[in-house]
Amino acid sequence: MMPLALANVGKENIIKKIGGSPEVKKHLENLGFNVGGTVTIINTLGGNVIVKVKESRIAINNEMARKIMV
Repeated sequence: MMPLALANVGKENIIKKIGGSPEVKKHLENLGFNVGGTVTIINTLGGNVIVKVKESRIAINNEMARKIMV
């Protein structure tokens, strides 16, 4: 298990755990990051990570990406 921020670009990953405060977890779940779901890193730009979740592209900062374990 590793943080999403360290995953390879273009490789599909399965979300194993979401860390952080209850508010952060709820925010990530509302964006579509759910345990057991898939996430793919599209690109990294200046500390931000662009990911594909449930057919949507979402940009999250590096701090958030470190809370998502794949």
